[in-house]
Amino acid sequence: MSTNERNLGFFRAVVQKPEKSSNKNPWGFILLPKGVSDLLPRRGRTTVNATVNTCVLELTLEPDGKLSHWFSLDSAALVAASIHLGDEVDVNIALLPTEPIPTPPADFAKALAKHPAAKTVWGTTSAIAQVDWIHWIESSKQAKTRVDRIAKACAMLESGKKRVCCFDPSGFYSKALSAPVAAKR
Repeated sequence: MSTNERNLGFFRAVVQKPEKSSNKNPWGFILLPKGVSDLLPRRGRTTVNATVNTCVLELTLEPDGKLSHWFSLDSAALVAASIHLGDEVDVNIALLPTEPIPTPPADFAKALAKHPAAKTVWGTTSAIAQVDWIHWIESSKQAKTRVDRIAKACAMLESGKKRVCCFDPSGFYSKALSAPVAAKR
């Protein structure tokens, strides 16, 4: 942990296997205790440094729709941390001094390239606002909704709007966001 990071807490947790996952590309997730999540600066997506056992990972905490957070560990992170699904692990969460500038998904980046005015406004929005735009797009359940949201994002940005409207990044009020369901053991 660097001196610019703020330590939010240590806890032990079980790396859970999602109910909907394949054995071909295994991944796991960890739910944050509410007390640790309450120390975060926002209820939406937040980037942190997490130490899982002894492996330090920069990762994005996702809202669970219950005013707390969770994070995923892909197969590479599981290998790097030498852990298996179902293991109990030590976790330490440290808040980064500033939210990193996110990389837009390829389809959204392509749309921004076709809309120079939208791209200009995008470049002047804060990292947190960009995270929310991306989260709104990525939280689409259907491909058509995603395409529509990308078009709407470009139109709103072209009009000078720097924040996505009508989107609850915590999922608490809309129940649109939630943690994965853990597979039964």
